[in-house]
Amino acid sequence: MKHFGWQWLAASSLLIGALAANAETRPQYGGTVRVEVRAAPTSLDPADRTVPDSLGRRSLTALIFDSLVTVDDSGRIKTALAESWQAVQGNQHWQFRLRHGAQFQDGTALTAEVAASSLRFANPSWNVRAEGDAVVIDRGAPEQDTAASHLLAELALPRNAIVKRNADGTLSGTGPFRVMGWQPGRWVTLAAEENCWRGRPFLDGIEIELGKSFRDQMTASQMGKADLVEIAPEHTQRVSPQGQRLATSLRIELLALVFAREVSSPEESSLREALGWSVERGSIRDVLLQGAGQPAGSILPTWMSGYGFVFSSAVDLPKARQLRGQAHSVPNWKLGYDNGEPLDRLLAERIALNARDAGLLLQPTAGAGADLRLVRISLSSSDPWIAMQEFIAQAGLPAVKSKVGSVENLYQTELAVMATRRVVPLFHLPVSNASATGLRNWDLRADGAWDLSNAWLENAKP
Repeated sequence: MKHFGWQWLAASSLLIGALAANAETRPQYGGTVRVEVRAAPTSLDPADRTVPDSLGRRSLTALIFDSLVTVDDSGRIKTALAESWQAVQGNQHWQFRLRHGAQFQDGTALTAEVAASSLRFANPSWNVRAEGDAVVIDRGAPEQDTAASHLLAELALPRNAIVKRNADGTLSGTGPFRVMGWQPGRWVTLAAEENCWRGRPFLDGIEIELGKSFRDQMTASQMGKADLVEIAPEHTQRVSPQGQRLATSLRIELLALVFAREVSSPEESSLREALGWSVERGSIRDVLLQGAGQPAGSILPTWMSGYGFVFSSAVDLPKARQLRGQAHSVPNWKLGYDNGEPLDRLLAERIALNARDAGLLLQPTAGAGADLRLVRISLSSSDPWIAMQEFIAQAGLPAVKSKVGSVENLYQTELAVMATRRVVPLFHLPVSNASATGLRNWDLRADGAWDLSNAWLENAKP
């Protein structure tokens, strides 16, 4: 009996401890999260193509607006504002049944007419109409629109979020947060949407500072002035496991050199190819990137395309010098970089040194009028066809006609893009964010954007 009593006491102690631990981690309502991002969008409209795509913009869009469908971390299509869908006529005619009860942040109901209007605004060439409580999209004959089978992945892109554009210029979405204050390119404040169809978020609000460099964000995080920040790939080892939580994505960001104009002669084509062979990607990764990322010779990473390893990323100075020798003269290219990021300057200077070893001339500059630029482009989708199409648009390259379908077709499309000599891939990099330990249940989405829709703050004060 006495022995049983001690067993009961021990079990009770464990139960009480478990309940206490569970209480400490139970989601709490209230509090405001402070966030900093590099992006500095001048418009909140996700369909505004004058605003460059960025991870910060994707994150902001997902907080305010919803799309018909979403893509999970495994690449599976999930329901969102569309409860169901069906395709007929060889994937050319799609019908999306809208979710009942969803409403915009201005209190009006989500209707098929508004959803169809939003998609037409974002995609003027699409044939979109409302039929009852459904949105219908006709993509034309297969030979006219080879991307029809990838429509679902395309609809999940942030630019296809459903937006109610009011006559006074204001925007309204169906997302978990509404805009309370906004200074383009500087900051935006959000408040919880009480009537969100997904349920009220735990957080009361989010304050987002825009246009902050990696260095500024790291400083703000270390000083306790920001709860969630972006971390440069080379700085992930500096994140303290005791004071911060680090989340890292797959390699979804391409660091590359992009030329501003088309090749004007076979000689120039040889010189651009020589530049690609001159870059010592391995040593740059080890020293400047602190081991982060993977040297790249392809636009799409291998995990996405399956064939990225076919494109060599190795340095080959003899070949670079041979190609250089085919040109009678060598231009002095201006290599542009982002002056706000110290690493970009170091990368540009190192690439210029590598080029000099091959007999090429590169002049790093933070000013305008560069012949080529060092750019970071985040691949927008885990669907390789959508990612390739969006990359071409973001890089300002001419469209490449291709028939969507097999991996072989995708490979041929990438070969065609590389043959333009407009792009020199350098590295595929992961995206990382760090948060204060008190910020719980946030995550990185498949496209690298952070998700705060279900996040909450420990010891939050309503």
